[in-house]
Amino acid sequence: MASALRKVTMAALAPAMAIGATVGLASAPASAAVWSSCDQYGNTSLNGYTLYNNIWGSGAGSQCIWANSGTNWGVNANHPNTGGIKSYPNSKKVVNKSITSLGSLSSNYNVTVPSSGAYNTSYDIWDTNHAYEIMLWVNKTGAVGPLGTSQGNVTLGGHTWTVYKGSNGSNAVFSFVRTSNSTSGSVNVLPILKWIKDTKGWFGNVTIGDVQFGFEITSSSGGLDFATNNLTVSSS
Repeated sequence: MASALRKVTMAALAPAMAIGATVGLASAPASAAVWSSCDQYGNTSLNGYTLYNNIWGSGAGSQCIWANSGTNWGVNANHPNTGGIKSYPNSKKVVNKSITSLGSLSSNYNVTVPSSGAYNTSYDIWDTNHAYEIMLWVNKTGAVGPLGTSQGNVTLGGHTWTVYKGSNGSNAVFSFVRTSNSTSGSVNVLPILKWIKDTKGWFGNVTIGDVQFGFEITSSSGGLDFATNNLTVSSS
């Protein structure tokens, strides 16, 4: 999770640039998608969600994103087998509500991920000041791990997680790593936020800005496919 905030700020800039000549090597699926892009920070808005290709890490290879909707999308990524996060392609839903004003915040997910490579499938949740980052890892493969030190296990939001508390130098990072891999399910996010706020006191009544969901890819040598078959983020 080095330079985690860069995933948000640089993606928001969305310059129309490629990541060198290698970008053209990956391609969107042969089936016609509503939208696709091989640009480094290619992005679009569909059905109330914002999609980002978001190739932000050093030493990255090529990656193309495609979308049938804001909740059904994927990438073909060909990143070298080296350390360090290369990209976080994701779909973002804006919430912009304080924790105490939220009546509910939940999500359903269904993904298809490769059996090789190094990556995690995760929610990345930010407060509006980008002081706090809450990651929910629903699956992981290869040599990847969260920042910080383990705080033990907790069962919240319908899952059992190992919790890590750390910092990337720009913001605090609280990572909840599911104790077993899952490719589909529901997460009740609000109890997790309340646990951080009320039980642990790691932050106050912050305003939740973005709820992102995607694939934090470290390596995918040879070209691997990641698909979000369905994703919904709901709040009230």
